[in-house]
Amino acid sequence: MTIAERPDTDPQTVIGYFDTLSNWGRWGADDRLGTLNLITEDKRREAGAEIREGKVVSLSRDIDPEKADPLYTGIAVVQRFMSIGEVSHHLGEGTSRFDAVTEYVGIAAHGSNTHLDGLAHYVWDGMIYNGHEAAKTVTSIGGSQALSVRDAEHGLISRGVLLDIPALRDVPWLEPGHAITAEELEEAERRQSVTVGPGDILLVHTGHVARTLAHGVIRGSSGPAMQAGLHASCLPWLRERDIAALGSDAIQDVQPSGFDDLSLLRPIHAVGLVALGLWLIDNVELRELVTECRARDRWDFFFAMLPWRLVGVTSSATNPVAIF
Repeated sequence: MTIAERPDTDPQTVIGYFDTLSNWGRWGADDRLGTLNLITEDKRREAGAEIREGKVVSLSRDIDPEKADPLYTGIAVVQRFMSIGEVSHHLGEGTSRFDAVTEYVGIAAHGSNTHLDGLAHYVWDGMIYNGHEAAKTVTSIGGSQALSVRDAEHGLISRGVLLDIPALRDVPWLEPGHAITAEELEEAERRQSVTVGPGDILLVHTGHVARTLAHGVIRGSSGPAMQAGLHASCLPWLRERDIAALGSDAIQDVQPSGFDDLSLLRPIHAVGLVALGLWLIDNVELRELVTECRARDRWDFFFAMLPWRLVGVTSSATNPVAIF
C-alpha cells in the first residue's frame, strides 16, 4: 500500500498495543527470553524434519569496511585495524619461519549489516521488556544489565517461513513507503500454501536490499531513508501468530510510518521489542533464499542463527542460514 492507501489506524490504538498485546509476565517475572520461549524442544525437533536436501543458504549480508553503509542507515562505523607480522613485531625479524596476522574489528551494531536486535534495544516510557526500568538497568558504560543478546545463548533454531510480498504484485520489489498489511501477509500465505505458526521465524521479503543496491536510497521529507515494511496494524496479527522472531530485508517498519507522532516512528520495533518481547532480525539477505524458494515452490525450511554471547549489548552481527 502507498502512503495514501494505508489503513486508517488511530495512533492511540497503536499506543494501546503496549498493553493489549503485552507479553509481560507471560513466562514469569524474571523472563528474559520473550518470544524465544516459544522455541521449545519439540519445536526444534519438528524444525529438524524440514531438512530434506541439505541445501544451505546464507541469509547474511557482507560486512565490508570499504562499503560500510550500503543501505544508507546513517550508522557506518565499521573499522578494521590489521597487524601484519605478529611474531616478527614482538620477537623481531628472522625469529621464526612462521608469522601471523591479527586484527581489531569494530562493527556498528545497528547498521547495514545483518543483525539481531536484543530486547533492550528499544525503550518506551522509560521501560524495557517485562517491566525493567531502563534508567536502572541500561547505562552508556555498562550496557544493559537486564536484557541483552547474551540471553539468546541457545540461538534461534526453529522452522523458518518466508512470505514473498513482491510476488503478490508480480514486481521485483515493493516501492519505498509501501506499507504491508496483515491482509497481504495472509494473501501471501494462501498463495504459497504455507501457514505461519507459534515458534516460527517469520521472514518478510520486501525487496528493499535489491532495490537500494540497484537504485540507491530515497529519503523522505523528514530525512530517514524511505523503505517498504510492515504497517503498525500488523502488530495484533504478529501477536496472534505467536512467532518467535521477525526478520526482513529491511528494518521491519515501513518508513515513513504514517504517524506524525515521533514516538511512533518505528512502532513494529517499539511495540515488538518492548511489549511483545519479539526478537527482530534486521537487513536479512533474502535474494538467494527467494530464488531457492520460488524454484522449489517451498516456503518453509530449517532456520538456524547463533548470535554472539555479547554481555550487556543490544545487538549481534550474525549469519543466519536456511537449510532445505
